[in-house]
Amino acid sequence: MPERLYSHAMQPNSKHWNILPPITPEADIALSAFPPVLRQVLFNRGFAADAEARAFLRAEPNFNTDPFQMTDMQTAVERIRFAIQNNEPVAIYGDYDVDGVTATALLVETLKRMGADVRGYIPNRFEEGYGLNNNALEELKADGVKLVITVDCGIRSPSEALHAQTLGLDLIISDHHHPDNENLPPALAVINPKQHGDMYPDKDLAGVGIAYKIAEALLGNEDKTTQIILNAMLDLVALGTVADLAPLVGENRVLVKKGLRQIRQTTRQGLFSLAAVSEIAIQKVNAGHIGFMLGPRLNAAGRLKEALASFELLTTTDVFRAGELAQQLDMQNRERQRITREMQTRAEEIALSDDPDAYLLFAADENFNSGVVGLAASRLTEKFYRPAIVASQGEEETRGSCRSIPEFHITDALDQCADLLVRHGGHAAAAGFTVRNENLPELVARLKAIAGEKLSGSDLKPTVTADAEVSLAEIRPELYEKALKYLEPTGYGNREASFVARNVKVRSSRIVGADGKHLKMSLEDEKGVAHDAIGFRLGDWHKSMPARVDILFTYEINEYNGRISYQLNLKDLKPAEK
Repeated sequence: MPERLYSHAMQPNSKHWNILPPITPEADIALSAFPPVLRQVLFNRGFAADAEARAFLRAEPNFNTDPFQMTDMQTAVERIRFAIQNNEPVAIYGDYDVDGVTATALLVETLKRMGADVRGYIPNRFEEGYGLNNNALEELKADGVKLVITVDCGIRSPSEALHAQTLGLDLIISDHHHPDNENLPPALAVINPKQHGDMYPDKDLAGVGIAYKIAEALLGNEDKTTQIILNAMLDLVALGTVADLAPLVGENRVLVKKGLRQIRQTTRQGLFSLAAVSEIAIQKVNAGHIGFMLGPRLNAAGRLKEALASFELLTTTDVFRAGELAQQLDMQNRERQRITREMQTRAEEIALSDDPDAYLLFAADENFNSGVVGLAASRLTEKFYRPAIVASQGEEETRGSCRSIPEFHITDALDQCADLLVRHGGHAAAAGFTVRNENLPELVARLKAIAGEKLSGSDLKPTVTADAEVSLAEIRPELYEKALKYLEPTGYGNREASFVARNVKVRSSRIVGADGKHLKMSLEDEKGVAHDAIGFRLGDWHKSMPARVDILFTYEINEYNGRISYQLNLKDLKPAEK
């Protein structure tokens, strides 16, 4: 296969190291109350004044979070209250991923507490596809539903919104996906901070975050009782926000930090059971646990069958039912992992045999599971650092899932091909679409041409960023306890503090993990102190490990069998410069 595509993916020294510039003298003085390393980290995140830095570390909002700033919020609240007062049946129509399921659960629980006749509706990925569909609307109407509220979907469903009108259904759309501002759905209310003219200052809320703002607007947060109800929903907000990779900045950071606190003391039976099958101590859950352990299990139901099991898990009060559902999701997640591995291998073969020099990788197959195509696309993007599309081909239509890199806005590219698509939507880095099979060849050709025009001449390698170059001798447990832990929750949009250390002595290295892809090391600093280190997917280094290395790493707690230690988490390494 051509070397150009494989070179950066297969060779160790393939990433750009971006070491951020040192703090300015003025900011260093302004942040003098903080430890030196934390000053640099705060400065790198845009905080150069003491008050701003403290607000960030405490996860306090520094802007007006009144939900009524959102366009159409007042209209939505009035209509929902009317439905409650008149005992009109209401349906919360969600998506089948964690964001959609948690948003559905949140509004169903909130409206039930307000006395509403409310039910959740989550479409089947395989039979109904993403978003609003006319058959579901007709079924809900036939069941007596008067008001439908979407969460995490609907912004790209103008024809379905029009159909709801013809049925006599009132429709409130709440969504966080990128809108087509020239063709917003004709709903009673459209709540999406990304729409033109919306005054809400934070545009990064996940679908469940917007559902929470609706709950906040409905309940108010002035008295103690309503605040207790809202706080009880924050565990759902944290789950959906982290799992959907919404950036952990601004209000998301505020909500997730509070939500993690709520998870650790949750009375939600399903979360206890889910943490148990995930082998997590629930009182110590962090954002990483959501992203890598809880979120994938909640997503597994919607990827392989239907998401109702996840919805029921999050809303049931039956301890035995919660245990059954958690076990079911755990087994489905194991099956999902197996399918993903097989699909990634096949998708790679198709994409590279079809067009190995393409700037956009594309693979479609009639045997691909449409619930897992997004994960396979993610793996291709991660391995080859190219936008990637993996699609499940049906008899008449093909459903594709897209993942991209910072240099290429995938939803913008799909917008340029809208005339070929049945439907599409998403974000800069992830999107989905449905296309009729007769239009698929032209779609692929056009997307590859757009990618070629945008990315041609770019040095396509992932960039890893470090906050500072340090001596490894500075990396001690007290640095984590007195500084780094206050940056949490960390994740997408609020990365962990990361550092570069040069000319580090390698005491030992070995490969670990079932497939031998990970690297376990012992490194020695200038004072002769040993540091444990783990490098996920860096196992290839073991074959030719230099005696001394430059490392780019984060510093973290490692808890195993009740024993707490600290370790370096290696993001990349290079032979030390002589």
